[in-house]
Amino acid sequence: MAIQTKTAQEIRLMREAGRIVARAHEAMREKIRPGMNTLEFDKIVMRVFEQHKAFPAFLGYPYGSKHPFPASVTVSINDELVHGIPSKSRLLQEGDIVSLDTGCIYQGFVGDAAYSYGVGSITPEAQRLLEVTEAALMEAIRASVVGHDVSHVAKAIQHYAESNGYSVVRGYTGHGVGRKMHEDPQVPCWWPSPNRRQRLKSTKAALLKPGMTIAIEPMIIAGHPATQVLDDHWTVVIADGSLCAHFEHSIAITEGEPEILTLL
Repeated sequence: MAIQTKTAQEIRLMREAGRIVARAHEAMREKIRPGMNTLEFDKIVMRVFEQHKAFPAFLGYPYGSKHPFPASVTVSINDELVHGIPSKSRLLQEGDIVSLDTGCIYQGFVGDAAYSYGVGSITPEAQRLLEVTEAALMEAIRASVVGHDVSHVAKAIQHYAESNGYSVVRGYTGHGVGRKMHEDPQVPCWWPSPNRRQRLKSTKAALLKPGMTIAIEPMIIAGHPATQVLDDHWTVVIADGSLCAHFEHSIAITEGEPEILTLL
């Protein structure tokens, strides 16, 4: 595992990348409405990034692959967990949950954040899922301090979600972020119990140290956590059709409290 710490100057650049991503989210949030086609989100994000001389980190990712992602933002609706592809033919409906995830590259450094929103009037059950998922993210950020490792972050998400009656995804994780969109370490949403042999190999020695920058992203599910990938090679859905939500911030580990980098 090659965990890269960042200098104060590099974190300054990541902070600016994060602000650009936050501006893109603000612009998207203001436009959410029933009947909106999801390709509009891609256009909104591209305009914001162009205004700030930033490059869309998601577009064409992973570079050189057979099925690169075709947009600057992922748009995932209801039982779609992550990686939904924007489409002119896909329209938001009253009562949907829409999860928006985007990232940019600014002067060589990445900002990455995700939010889930209700479309119009949503059910109390859907609203509670959004609130619990966002609160789980904040619990995980509070756990991201020197002296802890990523298991503390994962357990914070898992405990908060499961104590509220939800499940957490197993097969998808948060990650280191910085010079690349995905760096070491993995930052899971769960952690195996001590009496199990299974361990997440890449996270064993991932102690949190000043200068580390990670993206924490709880993916929380109203039903069973099993997932599957659709034929578009990207969209991840919940196998039993349950509602799910996704929130993410990029943060920096400091000598004191963690710093959220993806805020205005």
